[in-house]
Amino acid sequence: MKAVIKNKLYNTETAKEIAYWSNGMSYSDFRFAEETLYQKKTGEFFVLGHGGAMSPYREACTGGYCAGSGIRPLTIKEAKEWLEEYADADTYIAVFGDVEE
Repeated sequence: MKAVIKNKLYNTETAKEIAYWSNGMSYSDFRFAEETLYQKKTGEFFVLGHGGAMSPYREACTGGYCAGSGIRPLTIKEAKEWLEEYADADTYIAVFGDVEE
């Protein structure tokens, strides 16, 4: 998927996939949501998300909401917080280096 946001290209085909998260619900569940964290060659981070009609990725459609997807750029701080919440320690360390014990 590609998106231009604030005159910058975000492309899942050329970025490095760092980590994946899903809320574990079925794709047919309106609450289903999943995200993949990517890092561009420039070092910038972004999330590609997909979700059902009751997820943050929902899109307006005739008569209500439908499943949707989108790309959201992240700051370094937001990428660290995303990894802390959704990935394991080894993945965090691989991306950002060692942290204090």
